[in-house]
Amino acid sequence: MLFLVISTPRPDKPTSLTNDRMKYWDWMNPLLASGVAKSAYPRVGRGVAVTFNVDSNETLHRLMNEWADIIPAHFEVYPLLDAGVAKQFLASQAAS
Repeated sequence: MLFLVISTPRPDKPTSLTNDRMKYWDWMNPLLASGVAKSAYPRVGRGVAVTFNVDSNETLHRLMNEWADIIPAHFEVYPLLDAGVAKQFLASQAAS
């Protein structure tokens, strides 16, 4: 299951969160290495956009809680389709 998760951290001074931001990357790097996180892009200003590939909503819920424990934030969550699946769906629609 693919999800795009976009964080918007609380409006604290960024310099007051330097250690937490470093902890975030210590947490994220193994997820990227294992493929649970397919990508993680820092947003200009503050926040991160992450694409997760998880087996369940419960796994995503756990990851988002771990993330929020490191850096409290508001999250926007977007379920995604694999591009190949989306193309197959489109082809089946065109054939109908």
